[in-house]
Amino acid sequence: MTRRSEAVVTGLGLVTAAGCDRDTTWSAVRDGRATAVPDPLLHGLPVSLSCRVPELDHPVLRRRGSARLDPVDRFGLVAAAQALDQAGLDPREWDGDRVAVVTGGGVGGVLTQDEALARLGELGPQFVSPYFLPGYLINMTCANIALRFGVTGPALATSTACASGTTALGVARDLLATDRCDIALVCGAEAAVTRLLVTGFSQLGALSDTGSRPFDAARDGFVIAEGAGALVLERPEHAAARSARPLGRLIGHGATTDAHHLVAPHPEGRGAERAVRAALADAGVAPGDVGHVNAHGTATRQNDAVEAAVLRRVFPHRPPVTSAKGALGHTLGASGAIEAALTVLALAEGIVAPTAGLAETDPGVGIDVVGGTARKHPAQIAVSNSFGFGGHNAVAVLALP
Repeated sequence: MTRRSEAVVTGLGLVTAAGCDRDTTWSAVRDGRATAVPDPLLHGLPVSLSCRVPELDHPVLRRRGSARLDPVDRFGLVAAAQALDQAGLDPREWDGDRVAVVTGGGVGGVLTQDEALARLGELGPQFVSPYFLPGYLINMTCANIALRFGVTGPALATSTACASGTTALGVARDLLATDRCDIALVCGAEAAVTRLLVTGFSQLGALSDTGSRPFDAARDGFVIAEGAGALVLERPEHAAARSARPLGRLIGHGATTDAHHLVAPHPEGRGAERAVRAALADAGVAPGDVGHVNAHGTATRQNDAVEAAVLRRVFPHRPPVTSAKGALGHTLGASGAIEAALTVLALAEGIVAPTAGLAETDPGVGIDVVGGTARKHPAQIAVSNSFGFGGHNAVAVLALP
């Protein structure tokens, strides 16, 4: 692998149910604290738990027009602003043509859609806001970030269900590797806690009303969550020229499709395994070089079992495994970006965070799932998995600087 094929991570931003900044979120994940609580909005539905973002207060939201934005766009803007701040990048000074924004999301501004539909039914078409479409369309998180920070290079919105955030990382890395851009601002964002979407996931049997317990013997589904994660990626030469301090490196990416079922993974995990192996090959590393795995780990019976089987085949040395979804819930299209940021933090601190909610590892999974407290485990390289409805698989390989 040539140096031009990797990207350095120079900034991170996080907005989750654990808190509206990077440090608060990381503290909750590192300590194994679950954030799911009963949600009054879900009264009368089969499940009552969600992981909602606390009230946001950030300078980027104090500009004119921010109040009209859907929550998904507000989450994305705040995470992006945090990442840029940590990277020491001032959008007023950069060449916007050499900057990209790549976002990942699964459903777009569904709260805005719900409000518009209610107005249409109750009051008539003249009461539907002209801001409905700009608030609803799935590319608007990307568009708002580009508009707010003066990005005039490529602005791309990816949507591969729960793999979206990790797909965005791969697209951004390729823009840098082909010298299209010097900087890529990657953001995964989701605000999907609505009665309709919760009902839909519940009808599929995907949700738990007792808590998210990835890889646990008693797991029975995930808790739906809101949030956003952002990473600033740069060409190594660009970061070095401005004396930026790298936090980590994105050294490999793999993407495949199951072509098996609309919502169920391939029972043998063939597509997921090919994605993991492709990411390792892209990074130029062997499976044994991987120090830990951030699993997709949704806490559903089938998905955890399939992913565990893939990890057993690819990583016979049994590196420690964690899933952030026990702490933060499942942020759907945002999860890949959030978990990539957490993986960078874990590598930097030399630990593997515990899987919140894990009481007894399912003996059938046959992998080393970290539970209880964080495990001291210095590693140079980690893998972060994301798998989504539609059979989408995306895997990122991250490394220390």
